[in-house]
Amino acid sequence: VYSVSNYLSSQSDIQVLRVKDYIKNPKQNGYRSLHVIHAVPVFLSSGAHYTPVEVQFRTIAMDYWASLEHALRYKTDLPDNKLAEHSQTLLDCARSLQNIEVQMQNIHRDINGAPQVGEAPKTSD
Repeated sequence: VYSVSNYLSSQSDIQVLRVKDYIKNPKQNGYRSLHVIHAVPVFLSSGAHYTPVEVQFRTIAMDYWASLEHALRYKTDLPDNKLAEHSQTLLDCARSLQNIEVQMQNIHRDINGAPQVGEAPKTSD
């Protein structure tokens, strides 16, 4: 996630305005993602105008978890007890997914000799 974010953020015509790192600091419900607001050039007849664009970087597992949690919160009419039960299960899953992803990244690095995972992009203040 951090590597892909850094590839985009390192482009000369894109500026990082703000970073919200929910991977290092997950939300209370277990949500994990890296949100980066970039200033991206939009080319008009009058010239380039920079527009803020938010990009959310997630692994496939993080995205699937977020989709389930969103559906649970906003797309269902489940009774409160079922909602609470599923919310707790999703929180447990988020923790498990994080552990699994770290283990798999370590194996990937050992096999491929890849460098350590990069840090979150720095804002251009």
